[in-house]
Amino acid sequence: MNRPDFSDLVVHFTSNRKPYAAKKHAGKPDIARITGTAYDKLVSILTSKSIWATPQNWTDAKAACFTECPWGSLVHHAAVYSPFGLGFRKETLFAAGGGPAIYLRPDLFDRQLEHLAVPATPTSAKKTGFHPDMYAFVTPFVPRYAAAAARGRFPSDKHVDFTHEREWRVPKDFAFDLKQVEFVVVETYEDMAKFPRPLKDAIGRKKFIILETYRTIERLWPVHLMPDGE
Repeated sequence: MNRPDFSDLVVHFTSNRKPYAAKKHAGKPDIARITGTAYDKLVSILTSKSIWATPQNWTDAKAACFTECPWGSLVHHAAVYSPFGLGFRKETLFAAGGGPAIYLRPDLFDRQLEHLAVPATPTSAKKTGFHPDMYAFVTPFVPRYAAAAARGRFPSDKHVDFTHEREWRVPKDFAFDLKQVEFVVVETYEDMAKFPRPLKDAIGRKKFIILETYRTIERLWPVHLMPDGE
């Protein structure tokens, strides 16, 4: 159901930064292979027809990540990550085993880790925690208004709240067909012009969104009131 505040589409934005897991997993082949600029990564993803799953912050479980992208959020997300990305329908991710991320309070997170097997007997009781398939979807939810004790769990971040992204995840490498790509985001007409022709032919030029044009529309008719960087 498409609404101004809700979309049937999700987008994976690339970034000029290294993956979040690069520092912790430096030198590992599956991390080291992710190189280049945001533009390079977009071309690589479309060429290989795969978005590689990488370890996530806090849980270290692997997932390919996407964000729901209503039209009014496009500029904001592009400012956070990069003006390069590709979009899919949620049903495509769901069919691949994906779904919405689970934003979990830290106290509930701890209780789940301590969860005992049922029935609990002196010989069978054991901590079961999260099933690995579920763990890939979990991210902490510690908003600014959380108690100090909760925020102290993540001293480097002080708070952890990504609910605005309405994130979707696939707990493995996400393989796709080019015909499943709903749109491609690039920064300028020059980016589209230099894009590999076989990819443009396979995806269709009408599916390319030129972000500089959208920024001009937002500047002249600021319906969404979302300047870059906010």
